[in-house]
Amino acid sequence: MAVSIADIQKLRKMSGAGLADCKKALTESEGDFDKAMDIIRQKGQAIAAKRSDRETSNGCVLVKAADGFAAMIALKCETDFVANGADFIALTQEIINAAVANKCKTIEEVKELQLKEGTAQECVIARSGITGEKMELDGYFFIEGENVSVYNHMNKNILCTMVQTNKPAEEQAHAVAMQVAAMKPVALNEDSVPQSVKDEELKVSIEKTKLEQIDRAVNNALNKLGFELGRDNYYASNEEHINEAVAKKMITEEQAAIVRKTKEEVPATVKINENMVQNIAQGRMKKFYKDSCLLNQEFIQDSKLTVSDYLKQADKELTVIDFKRFSLIAD
Repeated sequence: MAVSIADIQKLRKMSGAGLADCKKALTESEGDFDKAMDIIRQKGQAIAAKRSDRETSNGCVLVKAADGFAAMIALKCETDFVANGADFIALTQEIINAAVANKCKTIEEVKELQLKEGTAQECVIARSGITGEKMELDGYFFIEGENVSVYNHMNKNILCTMVQTNKPAEEQAHAVAMQVAAMKPVALNEDSVPQSVKDEELKVSIEKTKLEQIDRAVNNALNKLGFELGRDNYYASNEEHINEAVAKKMITEEQAAIVRKTKEEVPATVKINENMVQNIAQGRMKKFYKDSCLLNQEFIQDSKLTVSDYLKQADKELTVIDFKRFSLIAD
């Protein structure tokens, strides 16, 4: 059957699909708009299935707070061209609006939200069919309660944060939301770092400290060999560099053999000072908490202050009680 331009434009407005897809869907459905919409949705499902193994490293991240509830979500896609499209951003906005209005607690709840053209998940699949790219919802976080400041970094829709304070303090909360965006804290304070993270960080710190003691002993031994290895033993650091030193006639093959033997035998003779190791590792843990815990971090607007100090300048009782961050940027 013949399909009119008016009908094609009407379906395009309803679905957001291209003119050719709308014409094809109307032709297949013999002018039935409901069936035509189903055809367009099915195309989206087929594309989503076909491209399921594609990486969605681009997208749109939005955040919103209203009526004692704040949330953020990312609608991810394959290219920044699609991510910057007005229709793609509008769909993300419609989803976050509905999520906040319905106070959704999980991304599964978000996917089942009823939007103008179906559930959120159905709309994402339909948009995938229109653009030809894999799309998926990700990065859903919420904070419930008052005194939440939300921040969309440079309004670029690629990095958003939320910060909740224990009392009204919009200026300070906004400044801390910018801090969260820039400094990527992993926890609010030392107490809120998961024990598994503490255990792993301490383990890494101990191993690193032991290796440093061994490396120091090896370097001392190399320094006593009686021949120059160059750039603080750079040419002894690995087999490739040893061979390079030989090729440059900096050392002989016999000297290279002595270097290899020294590096092999010295580590077994090193007596690890366990007390020293524990002290240094604990020092590294303190630095980890300083760098990774929001309230302990140096305040980006004044490095003489911690974030906690900055808040207390405004009010001795003021503090952050929760924060969330999601980024499409490789941190």
